[in-house]
Amino acid sequence: MDLSVSKLVSYQTIQARIKDVLPFLDERQRRLYLAAESRSLGWGGNSVISSLSGVCRETIARGKEELDQKIVVQTQSEIMTETTIEGKEMPTKRKKKKKRRGIRKEGGGRKKETQKNPQLLSDINDIVSPHAMGDPMNPLIWSSKSTRKVSKALQEKGYKISHETTRMAMKDLGYSLQSNKKTKEGGKHPDRDAQFEYINALAKEFLSKNDPVISVDCKKKENIGEYKNNGREWTPVGSPTEVNVYDFVDKTNGKAAPYGVYDIGKNKGWVSVGISKDTASFAVSTIRSWWTEEGINQYPNSNRLYINADGGGSNGSRNKLWKEELQRFSNDSKLDIYVSHFPPGTSKWNKIEHRLFSQISHNWRGKPLTSLLVILSLIGATTTTTGLEVKVKLDENIYVCGIEVTKEQIEKWNIERNEFQSNWNYVIKPNLSD
Repeated sequence: MDLSVSKLVSYQTIQARIKDVLPFLDERQRRLYLAAESRSLGWGGNSVISSLSGVCRETIARGKEELDQKIVVQTQSEIMTETTIEGKEMPTKRKKKKKRRGIRKEGGGRKKETQKNPQLLSDINDIVSPHAMGDPMNPLIWSSKSTRKVSKALQEKGYKISHETTRMAMKDLGYSLQSNKKTKEGGKHPDRDAQFEYINALAKEFLSKNDPVISVDCKKKENIGEYKNNGREWTPVGSPTEVNVYDFVDKTNGKAAPYGVYDIGKNKGWVSVGISKDTASFAVSTIRSWWTEEGINQYPNSNRLYINADGGGSNGSRNKLWKEELQRFSNDSKLDIYVSHFPPGTSKWNKIEHRLFSQISHNWRGKPLTSLLVILSLIGATTTTTGLEVKVKLDENIYVCGIEVTKEQIEKWNIERNEFQSNWNYVIKPNLSD
């Protein structure tokens, strides 16, 4: 067995043991037990056991000290001894009772920092969220900022907080410091972090005024037919769903292209399932459908819309047809359309990946997508415990690739480019001359 695999199995065994034993121990017994587990691992044991149990390293280190000192908790109030020297009775000496450490009543001890400062978790999330990244198929998220950096930022806000307390609070929020290997998607642009912060700040400003902020993208195309779909579902033993051995495209059924709009403020999704090409016309047509059937009812007093999109594909920052279609949409809807693109190689940071597409994939895992009706039904049935609602619509229009935008059309654009990364951030307003 590979050494790293062996270690992982060992850690899982220890974690299971800790989970079984800890509930039956008092506070002092817990730290002694965890200290013994740490000692068995050798160097670095405190950090490992802290990660597995959720108990801070200082507590485990204190348990080790107690094991080393071999403290015996005395039950008598005092121990009297008598001594004599050359037959003379000496004054009785009292042995000092050793301090009994750390067995408190349930609920005793200092209050958590998050209990004393209810705003703390919100402030940590504000600091970390512009830098949040992660696998959209995994509910665990992680931070590109260390706990020491987050702690320093909190101290600048007036908190008296250590990096260890910050680490525990971030864990409560669902964050964990992780290695970034296998998450890098290309070269890091020098303005990458600044762009994330720009998007975050503008989105918060829109949401504070109840104006719509949407995240858009096209999910990967799906073969329609009896093909294997990743994931597993409960079926009678020995009766798996049978599908084709090979994934050659059935020209009769073709492929489905789901293009999504995720309303960040309302936690609602809108998906158009196309049967044609994924083009800028298809992308903006989906946004039009969302606005006409959903957005205008959700935001009746808004005259502006903020779109977050990837940097490439049908909604790419260099796609002229994308801007041409948005200009037409702006003219028709009378909306000022603000657009921000994510930097190259950061598609996983787009909210729609985490909040909508990953949930759709979970919902149809292990189910062959045998027809458009099945695809529409499974997308429309997608929900989450946080209240996600998804509406779906079939788009049977045929979208042609290779449409060129003329110089005359470009000259009619009413576009304002931001001083910071003008290719990524711009506003398209209604062209009153049309």
